[in-house]
Amino acid sequence: MNPSNSIKNWAEDERPREKMLQKSAASLTDAELLAILISSGTKEKSALDLAREILALANNNLQQLGRLSVLELQKTKGIGEARAITIAAAMELGRRRQMSAALERPTITKSADAAEIVVPLLGDLNHEVFCVLYLNQANKVLRHELISSGGLTGTVADIRIVLKNALLQNANQLIIAHNHPSGNNKVSAADKDLTKKLKEAAILMDIKLLDHLIVTGTTYLSFADEGLI
Repeated sequence: MNPSNSIKNWAEDERPREKMLQKSAASLTDAELLAILISSGTKEKSALDLAREILALANNNLQQLGRLSVLELQKTKGIGEARAITIAAAMELGRRRQMSAALERPTITKSADAAEIVVPLLGDLNHEVFCVLYLNQANKVLRHELISSGGLTGTVADIRIVLKNALLQNANQLIIAHNHPSGNNKVSAADKDLTKKLKEAAILMDIKLLDHLIVTGTTYLSFADEGLI
């Protein structure tokens, strides 16, 4: 690394760690926060240079950064497996923190409440995943569960498993969700068919299907809001 580019040689209030201690985490740029995770640079580049390259790989979008796999992160020269795992773990912690706050909500009263749980869970994924929220009569979430995952264009949800697990959780109500990695939030014929079949099967067991959410990145479409359920 060129000595003049080494973070150690920067003014103290410009170094990411020192800046965070003196001011706050909020005062740091995305690149500076990422540089702290990377910890150290290489002979040619500082940790901040590497951080900027990784962000460029994700089009300077944290949402896209969260979708990069460990292997994709390693495409940046100087980012080995250990550093890539550290970054991926930080992204996962961020998702879980966002989701845990929603799970503490007393009740689910609207689609936006359910979205606060499923969007962090599904929004970053590059393959389709089917998720179920099991609720009691008071609309309190008893458990959330990933039922199945598929490829880039589809996943298969087993209605029998969904209802069996609902009985095991003593759930009276369900909210289902799946993601569209393509970014297209249009409801397909298969989405409508699955919703119809699950709703009808659930009724026979005195279980109500409240909603079906389609997640695309940070946004979602609600069957209930659209009058499709």
